[in-house]
Formats: sequence, C-alpha cells, structure tokens
Amino acid sequence: MRRVVITGIGLVTPIGNDRETTWTSLLAGKSGAGPITLFDASQFATKFACEVKGFDPLAYLDKREVKHLDRFLQFGVSAGMMAMHDAGFADGKVPAGEEDDWGVYIGAGLGGVRSIEDTYVACKEKGPRYGFSPYFVTDIIINEIPGMVSIRTGARGPNFSHVSACATGAHSIGEAMRAIRHGYAECMIAGGAEATITILGVGGFNAMRAMSTRNDDPLHASRPFDKDRDGFVVGEGAGVLVLEELEHAKKRGARIYAELTGYAANSDAHHVAAPAPEHKGAQACFRRALKDANIDPTSIGYCNAHGTSTDLNDKNETFALKTVFGDHAYKMAVSSTKSMTGHTLGAAGGIEAGITALAIARGVLPPTINYTTPDPECDLDYVPNTPRELRVEAAMSNSFGFGGTNAALIMNRYRGD
Repeated sequence: MRRVVITGIGLVTPIGNDRETTWTSLLAGKSGAGPITLFDASQFATKFACEVKGFDPLAYLDKREVKHLDRFLQFGVSAGMMAMHDAGFADGKVPAGEEDDWGVYIGAGLGGVRSIEDTYVACKEKGPRYGFSPYFVTDIIINEIPGMVSIRTGARGPNFSHVSACATGAHSIGEAMRAIRHGYAECMIAGGAEATITILGVGGFNAMRAMSTRNDDPLHASRPFDKDRDGFVVGEGAGVLVLEELEHAKKRGARIYAELTGYAANSDAHHVAAPAPEHKGAQACFRRALKDANIDPTSIGYCNAHGTSTDLNDKNETFALKTVFGDHAYKMAVSSTKSMTGHTLGAAGGIEAGITALAIARGVLPPTINYTTPDPECDLDYVPNTPRELRVEAAMSNSFGFGGTNAALIMNRYRGD
C-alpha cells in the first residue's frame, strides 16, 4: 500500500491567522471567544463567538476578489495556499509536469451563508433585478474553494468538496489519503473551511439550544468535558493540509510532519443531530481506523477529541473511547482544542488534523482549557489547562457531524524509513 505523509499545514483560526500563531496561542491556553462583531447579536440568547480577527486575505487574493468573495472562501483559499507554501512550494504552484497528479479536496458545512443573507436584503431593498451580484452563485457554492485553489496552484487532478457537517474537514483529508493510496493522485491539498457567524448560523444553533449562553464570561464558555459545560461556542476559520505519497515527498526532500496511516468513516444511523447512545457509531469508527492503520489501540498516545463542550457529545465520546481503548483510555492523553478555537464546524476536522500533526512533530500536546470541575461521566486525562511535553508515536483525531456522520484519522510519527 502506498504510504501518505503530511508535508504542509495551513491554518486560519480564531486564535491565529497562520500556523505558528495558532500553535503559540494553543500552548498559551488562549481562548478566541469574545462578543460577536460580525453582526448585531443583541437579540440572541448567545451574543459571543470565536471570530477570526484581523485577517488580511490580500496575501492570497486580489482586491477585486476580496470585495465580493464570501468569508468562507477567503479562509479556505488562504489556508490552501498557506499549506502549499509551508510544504516548500514558494510560488504556490505544483511542480511543472505534475499538474495532473495533484488534486484538491476542500469542503465546508454550509457555504456562503453571509452572501445569501446579504443578497436577500439587497433584493428586498432594490428588487430582484438589481439585488443580485453576478458573483452570487460562485460566492455561495462550496466547491469554489477547491476550484479556486486548483486555479492558483495548477492542480488538475481530482477536485471536489465533501460536505458532512462538522466532520467535513476530516472526511476530506481521509478521502484524499485514499486517493493517494489507490493511485488516483500523487499529492492532495485537503481540509475544510467555514464562516457561519451570521444571523442564520448563530440564530439556528440558538434555536436548537446547543450553544453556551455565558455572555458574561465568553473566555470560559467553551469547557469540554467539564461538569459545568452548557453548550458549544461557534467558531470559524480553515484548516488545510498538503498530503504526499511518501516517495514523492522523499524525492524532493520535503519536511514531513507525520505519516497519515489510518482513516475510517461511518454513520450512527440514529438521529439527525444527537449521537447514538454510548456513541456506538464512533466506537465502530475508531476500531476501523485502528484496523486501517494496522496498529494496536495501546499505540495511540494522544487523541484530539471532537470535544464540543456539549453534554451529549462529551460524555458519549468519553464512553466510546473507554469502550474501544479499555484500560489504555486512562493512560492516553485526550484534549479538545475547541476549548480555545471554539467549534469551527466544517473547518474543525482540518484544523484539528493540522494541530494533531504538529503535536506529533513537536512533542507537545495542547491542553483542554477551562477544565475546572471534573464530570464523573468524563473521567479521562484531558490534559487540563496547560500543555504537556510528551513524545507520542501515534495519535487519533476525531470528528462527528449532524446526520450521525463520523470520521477518525490516525497519524504516526514518521521515522525516516
């Protein structure tokens, strides 16, 4: 089987507009939460979110594009180009003669929600004849992210978007790994993006009563696995990786963060929004990912949990981990970086896969902040509040989404063989 390695990481998050700033903020235990500034949220029960701050898209997009491009496209394209630069392609282009061997899988959960909202308002004010921008359709459809990245990089291989709610980024990366394994591509640019801190996005989750309402203390609102958690904090951003077939990466002398060794995807077949009891779907997903990676559960030293700070997810994910990993679950470090980034929805799997690769490469595990009151049903080692220097040989990153969709990625330290 062809081996797949991670050679580039591009991150746009609520705690940093690039890879290194995000990583530094994670180790500092910095929360990205604060009052919503992107629209007037005064009438909502939740008035705060984890917004991306001070982001300048002009490094990767021209002024004409920025004037009309939806925020999720700006994040996704920028993270894709960051990943290419990080992988050693200074001009952002795939090598000449390899264009057909490179593909792009970058997805999102909802797409151009802000553009839809703005267009609706414009149509009400100006009428349908003048309310529509000629860019409306291309600004809302999700596959414009991989389309725009392929135009910039010259990648002419497989190109489309996976859409699976909060598992989108992980599914994109896992399916990209499979594309390389099976010879459909030599290299892939893969991940997820999201920008739904909007009236419809926040209003919809408020109506579901899924979000924290700690308006007086946003910095401590996202508290995965803590007994006093009261819902998730919505975030935005993008996480994109460059994946390469191992021999391709070695031939060009690429720096390798980690080897992507396992992936599984399945469904709970249970409920449109809630996880199955005891998260039995996740249990099966973990087992299949371990089998795909051909490793024993005791080999996993770190798990970047889905860890949303909701009652149902955190206790059921914990149960699933204990069921699959047995006694080793109590020895394995588990953390939720959503405690700092918030829940970035379709971008989460891409962002967290990038963080997991960095944790393996740098021998430091990011913490779960705001963990102050242990929950008897959440009794694992959640790397509470401070980072931990620990060299792990293998790690798993979990992602789950509405509709009962699950994904698990497994990475190993690359040993140079």
